[in-house]
Amino acid sequence: MSHLPINRAAWNRLAEIRSQFTKVATDEECRAPLKTLDSRGWLPASVEGKQVLCLASGGGWQSVLYASAGAHVTVVDLSNQMLQLDEQEARRRGLQVHLLETSMDDLSELHDEQFDIVHQPVSTCYVPDVEAVYREVGRVLRPGGLYISQHKTPTSLQITGRDQHNTYVVGLEYYQQGSLPKGDDLSYREEGATEYLHRWDQLIGGLCRAGFVIEDLREPCRADPNAPVGHFRHRGRYVAPYVRIKARRVETHANDENSAAIWVP
Repeated sequence: MSHLPINRAAWNRLAEIRSQFTKVATDEECRAPLKTLDSRGWLPASVEGKQVLCLASGGGWQSVLYASAGAHVTVVDLSNQMLQLDEQEARRRGLQVHLLETSMDDLSELHDEQFDIVHQPVSTCYVPDVEAVYREVGRVLRPGGLYISQHKTPTSLQITGRDQHNTYVVGLEYYQQGSLPKGDDLSYREEGATEYLHRWDQLIGGLCRAGFVIEDLREPCRADPNAPVGHFRHRGRYVAPYVRIKARRVETHANDENSAAIWVP
């Protein structure tokens, strides 16, 4: 079976049980939406009137915050249940968001150079080809546009469990082919979902090859020195689970293979 119906069903189920990944924006967060979205200072001072794509981002959090900040928001997600949370929260707050149910690597219903900002939470692990996602983002993002994305690190997805000394075991090959098998360690895996490991040359090199310049890169800390063995924050002391990337779409001079990429603000 294709990964698409499997992952749609998995995220529909997570939305129905209101898992920690389906937290909607609170009133307090909406009073300072950009501060909530952007503790690193990556976003412009204002997104008023900007076209924003929340990619693979259903759930009623990110879209509501951008709309509260005055942006024109489109949400793409594979899960109709997650999109219903966006619709529900936007309507409750008197906001407008455009919803599109599709896979993150198929944005054919969106126009070329339509958006100023694309913001994507952890989600590329659910598609086999991350570079296909990058190509679509590069197509719908305007030159000079901002792409903020977060991904599961390869090493985190390679961990399969702990040995008798409670040492975390890297049990999957780096050059993993196909979807990831089930393992004992599910700290950073979503139950029922089909996931894929993307190597650093695909995550970073693929982004560059798709026409982006990387402006910043962070590893969000998920470590807690007091967390018990087996807790996801204990594992976070040893392996960074995520990487967050700030990238800018560039434009190259046509028909000049040797020309440098230039950034167009």
